[in-house]
Amino acid sequence: MVLPPEVEELIGALRRQIATLEAEVADLRRQLGQDSSNSSKPPSSDGLKKKPRVPGSLRGRSGKASGGQTGHEGGTLRQVADPDRVVRHEACACGHCGSPLDPKSGTEIEKRQVFDLAERPLMVTEHQASIYRCENCRGVTKAAFPDGVVSPTQYGERLRAAAVYLNIQQLIDLFGAPLICPASIVAWVGKKAQELRQVYAFIGGRVVEAKVRHLDETGFRIAGKLQWLHTTSSLAFTFYRAEEKRGAIPMDLQGGVVVHDHFLPYRRLDAVDHAFCNAHILRELNSLIELDHEPWAEHMRDMLLAANLSVDKAREAGACALAPDDLKAFIERYWAAVRLGLAFHRELPKLAKAARGRVKRRPGHNLLQRLKTFQTETLRFLTDFDVPFTNNLAEQDLRMMKVKMKISGSFRTLEGAQIFARLRSVVSTARKHGLNILQILTATNDQIITLLEA
Repeated sequence: MVLPPEVEELIGALRRQIATLEAEVADLRRQLGQDSSNSSKPPSSDGLKKKPRVPGSLRGRSGKASGGQTGHEGGTLRQVADPDRVVRHEACACGHCGSPLDPKSGTEIEKRQVFDLAERPLMVTEHQASIYRCENCRGVTKAAFPDGVVSPTQYGERLRAAAVYLNIQQLIDLFGAPLICPASIVAWVGKKAQELRQVYAFIGGRVVEAKVRHLDETGFRIAGKLQWLHTTSSLAFTFYRAEEKRGAIPMDLQGGVVVHDHFLPYRRLDAVDHAFCNAHILRELNSLIELDHEPWAEHMRDMLLAANLSVDKAREAGACALAPDDLKAFIERYWAAVRLGLAFHRELPKLAKAARGRVKRRPGHNLLQRLKTFQTETLRFLTDFDVPFTNNLAEQDLRMMKVKMKISGSFRTLEGAQIFARLRSVVSTARKHGLNILQILTATNDQIITLLEA
């Protein structure tokens, strides 16, 4: 039966409309089904629907028993040789027959030590300078106070350092000094940041020299305006920068590898090799498996997890590279999944054209194009054991900014954010070196640099 042209045109229009609506419904279902396991949403957004941690893990089960592994150096609290206070406990009567005990009959001592905060952690030191009158000329001479003791009452260097540290950790009343003037804290923070400029520059230089650098950025607000905190991180150093633009990437990196989440401006760094964060790719694959039911995605996910496990085992065994046959097998699995995915998407109906006439692609198709184009960058962890599987190091270094935003809301000025970035660079780097933060914040630039070079 031949239909009139206007009916065929109407049917065609309805089919196109149905296809568009189906695409919109699929997109909305995708958005509703996203959580921290299949998108870049933070775990805090999962709410009561949060999945069990192990089944939802991107890495899967390692097969190892929980707790410390064989050969792991424990961190048991150990007794010290010189405790601050000793409390003696005596027995008056025998625990067996009840006879009185002679204090001289003791044969040995059993020691137990309790580590706790002092009842009065704020210690007041009074400096007394004697004043003399010379018997010869009757002139008055006053003994000199130590350097830095300039006022009748003032806060000491360690308390100021603690206030600086607690300020960038969003705590301030811990030391029983709740009446510290906020302006004083602001002044101490600014002064300490100025004093540590040399250390900050040193950290930036050492990060540039590292073979593997991790790059990431996160948004924060200054007086309600969106700004960006950037990090360039290595295993030993953290270098933060507060910038007005998200695309203000570090342009001084030469050689080595940069690990990132495929943020487009990072690809402008053409003097370095690139490695992509596979945690991001795994989340995208989980979304395609759970929400879009694309069969190729499960093959790619399993391949990446198996490859990462194989690298971990080889590294633990002291190897510097995978066996050639194993490497070849993983690469073949990678391309098999890509070909399966591309064939799957060729069979799907095309989506309506997006803005400027470009054909819109499904999320799975976009990911496949990236995997096809950037196989070397995605699998660099397979060929270079110094390169990690994920960009978790940089993400962990940036996590504190989200905590600060939840507590403080925003910064007032860009200068304040830059001061914060400078001090956090020093604190984070000191932590990576296992150094005492209060000692670092009271040390000189030369002392800090010497410790960081050790």
